[in-house]
Amino acid sequence: MSARRMRADDRARLSGDGDDEQESVEDLAPFPQELADAVRQYHAAPDEDEDDDQEYVDEVDDEDVEDEDDDDDEFMDAESGEIELEVMFEEMRGEDAQDGNNDDDDDDADGQHTLHRRILRLISGQNGPAFLTQHQILALLRGQDPRQALFDDDDDDDYNPWSSRRRRPEPPLDPNRFPKVPSEEGRKLMESGFFGAFDSREPDTKRLARRILDRELGLGGGSGLKTNQGMMAQQMIPSTNPEMIIHYDDPVCCGQFSDDGNFFYACVKDYRVRLYDTSNPYNWRHYKTVTYPFGQWTLTDAALSPDNKWLAFSSLQSSVCFAPTDPNDTGDPYSLELGNTGMQTGWRHGSFAIYSVKFSGDGRNIVAGTGDDSIVVYDIERRQSVHKVNGHDDDVNAVCFADRLSPHILYSGSDDCTIKVWDTRSMGDGREAGAFVGHVEGITYIDSKGDGRYILSNGKDQSMKLWDLRMAMSTSKYEESDASRVTRTRRHVYDYRMGPYNERRWFKHPHDNSLVTFRGHRVQRTLIRCHFSPPGSSNSRYVYSGSYDGLVYVWNMDATIAARIDVKSATEGLRPSLNSRYRVHRYYDRGDEWVTLVRDVGWHPNAPLLVASAWNGPGADDAGTASLHSFNENEADEAEPGMGLSVDEKLSAVSFA
Repeated sequence: MSARRMRADDRARLSGDGDDEQESVEDLAPFPQELADAVRQYHAAPDEDEDDDQEYVDEVDDEDVEDEDDDDDEFMDAESGEIELEVMFEEMRGEDAQDGNNDDDDDDADGQHTLHRRILRLISGQNGPAFLTQHQILALLRGQDPRQALFDDDDDDDYNPWSSRRRRPEPPLDPNRFPKVPSEEGRKLMESGFFGAFDSREPDTKRLARRILDRELGLGGGSGLKTNQGMMAQQMIPSTNPEMIIHYDDPVCCGQFSDDGNFFYACVKDYRVRLYDTSNPYNWRHYKTVTYPFGQWTLTDAALSPDNKWLAFSSLQSSVCFAPTDPNDTGDPYSLELGNTGMQTGWRHGSFAIYSVKFSGDGRNIVAGTGDDSIVVYDIERRQSVHKVNGHDDDVNAVCFADRLSPHILYSGSDDCTIKVWDTRSMGDGREAGAFVGHVEGITYIDSKGDGRYILSNGKDQSMKLWDLRMAMSTSKYEESDASRVTRTRRHVYDYRMGPYNERRWFKHPHDNSLVTFRGHRVQRTLIRCHFSPPGSSNSRYVYSGSYDGLVYVWNMDATIAARIDVKSATEGLRPSLNSRYRVHRYYDRGDEWVTLVRDVGWHPNAPLLVASAWNGPGADDAGTASLHSFNENEADEAEPGMGLSVDEKLSAVSFA
C-alpha cells in the first residue's frame, strides 16, 4: 500500500469531532452506490494506521518546507476552512505484473491481471462536506496520477473546485520567450552549403518548370547547373493527396526505406515486419513478412545493416531479432540476447526492455537504448556485450551513431532530458565524452545526419532541436556546472500519454547548447520520430517529424515551416467499422473522434515521395496505415490506378464500405 500523506500542519487543521466526519459519510446519497459503500465501509473500520500517522507527524522537519521537490506542498496547500482530501491506493497485482516498470509504450498491457482497490477518504472543513465529481472519480479509477486527476494544472479554467476562493491569477508569460522564428543561426546554415544548395539571387518561388528549362538549355555553367539541380529537388516536397494507403489491423510503429531505396519495411504492433520491393517507387510489391517471437506489447524499433542485408528489430525485451532482407532467403529470424541473463524476469524475458536499436557503421556492432537507463554495445560476431553503461537517470529512448562509416562515436537520448556523446573506445569507464542539454522534457528520438557532425532530436517539450558535435559540452564542464540540475529538479514531469502539453511549463534551458529549435508539431502518446531529409531527393534541405495531430511537419533549416502533409484527412473515415468496434476506453480516448497519429516518416532517398507510418481510429491505436505521398503539382491525376488506392498489407485492393 502507498499513501499520500499530508504535512503535520495540514493534519493539525483536520482535528475535529467524529460527528462531523459521520455527517460527511451520511451525505453520500447522491453518489454511485459502489463508491458510497466503499467510503462507509472505510469509516466503519478501525484506523489501523493511526499510530503510523502519528509517527509520521513526529518525524516532520520544518526545514524542508521550502524544498521544491516536496510534493506534499503541491498536493495540498489549503487554508483553514477549505476542503481537504486524502487519497489512498492499494493495488493487488497478479503474478504477471510484479516488475513495477512503467514503460513509455506499455499502456496498461498488464491491466487485465491487475485488481485495483481504491479507498477514498473524504474530509470536510468548516464550510461543510464536499465530494469528488464523476469526472474525477472516473479519472482515479482509470489509474491517473491523483495529482493530475484532482489538481490539473492544464485546466484553463481558473476556478478551483477544491477551494473556497478562486485561484490566484497566474502571471502573464513573456510572448517572446520561445526561440525566434526564423532562426538567424538556421539561416546561416542554409547559406553555408551543408544543407543543400542556396542561391540568394534566385527567389524560392521560381517555378519548377522554369528550372527544368534552365537545366535543358544548360544555363548557368557547371556550378550554376548543380545549384539549379539541387533547388529543383528542394521544390519537390510530397503533398497530402496519397498515391496509396496500406491498411493494417494494428498500429504501424515505424517504417523506413533502405539506403538504396530498393525496399521498405513496416514494423507493426502485431510483432510482424512487412517488407516491400520498392525498386519502382510507384509500383510496390510485398515479398516477405517476418515475426518477432514472444514479442511484448509492441515492436519498438528496427534498423538496417550498412549493406542492407540484415534487418534488426526489437520489442520490450532484452533480445534483438535479425532477419535477412533477401527475398530468396526464407529462413526464420534468429535472436541475440543483449541482457546479462536469459532468465525470465517479471513479465519480460531478460533483464530490460529495448526502445532503440542501431547498427554501427562497420556492421560489426549493434547498440541499444534500454529501459534500465543503460546503453548496450553488442558484438554481433562474438555474440556478447562489449559495453553496458548506465549513463542516464531514466529510460534511454533513442541511440544512433554519428557517422555512417565509423563505429566509434554514438549518441544516446533519454527521458532525463539529456543527449550524451560516447566513444566506444573509452566507454569502459562509464563516462560520456560530451553532452547536449536544452530539452526541458524527455527525448523521444535522435537522428544523425551521418556526417559525424549534426544530429537532430525530438522532445516531449514539443520541440525538435538541431545540434553540432563541435558545440557539445565537455564532461568536466557538464559536471562542474551541474547542467542537468534544472531539469532533474523540475516540479512537473510531463506524462505525454495523458494529454496535451501545458506550454506554461516550458522554459528556456540556461545551458542550452543547441543550434536551432523547431516547433509546431505535437509529441504525444508515443515516441514520435524525426529525421533529416535525404540528399538525393530533397538536396538535404529539410528536417521533418511526425505528429500527434495527424500531420507530417517539414521545416526549413531556419525553423520556418516548409510544408504540412495532412495524413489524417487522407486516411480519416476509410474504415467506418472502426467506429463501432468494441474498445476498452482508456483515459486518453477521445470518444468517437477519429485520431491519426503519425509516429514515423520515411523519405525515399531518390524519389520525391515519403511514407507516413500512423496509428488510426477513434482510439488512435485501433488500426494502422502506411500512406504513400508523392510530389504532385496538379491534384488531377490521369494515371491508373488512381490516387488514394486502399490496399491491405499484401497490397491487394480492398474496400471498407
